[in-house]
Amino acid sequence: MTAGKLYLVSTPIGNLSDISLRALETLKSVDLIAAEDTRHTGRLLAHYQMKNDLTSFHDFNQRGKTPRLIELLLGGRSIAVVSDAGTPGISDPAYSLVNQAILKEIEIIPIPGPTALISALIVSGLPTDRFTFEGFLPVKSGRRAKRIAELKEEKRTILLYESPQRLLKALGEILVAWGDRKISVSRELTKKFEETVRGNISEVKSYFEKKSIKGEFVLVIEGNRE
Repeated sequence: MTAGKLYLVSTPIGNLSDISLRALETLKSVDLIAAEDTRHTGRLLAHYQMKNDLTSFHDFNQRGKTPRLIELLLGGRSIAVVSDAGTPGISDPAYSLVNQAILKEIEIIPIPGPTALISALIVSGLPTDRFTFEGFLPVKSGRRAKRIAELKEEKRTILLYESPQRLLKALGEILVAWGDRKISVSRELTKKFEETVRGNISEVKSYFEKKSIKGEFVLVIEGNRE
């Protein structure tokens, strides 16, 4: 029996019009959609008047769910993996499934589309020719401080994800460790309240101290120029 194909389908990070025709065709044609949040993906499918079988696949069930998805693929079923927003495999559990699919020689097909980090980078005004993506900083204070210290000497533009609850903490810690570098902070990209704030870290921190902090954030920070 020929194994099914694993599709990594990029979905909108906010504006539903950003989805590609190929992504829609794939979501419609596969046997199963493995979604980080089935309710979220269900709304996307409903918006485009599509129906398909959904199963949850997220950080908390990936260890138990991965073998089952691999079994379905080996049995000839085609599966699309989607995250809540953007490209699967970037700061979400698709990475583990991809690795197991590679081991089983299952064909993996990327369906490209929106990614928050690239959108934030290209509007930042900071160098785009060389950059490094760090995802979320560690939550625990010791590991967090260590990682920030390690990144201090990085010469490339640095991209980080941060939650609204920890934004001010992150800006303060980076300011103390790295000095007052240039930074661009984007939130709610492609959504109604999309906003990008640029300046030195101290200026941007002061701006957000006066605001109600909501949404998901991408920090684009100038590399070490010393």
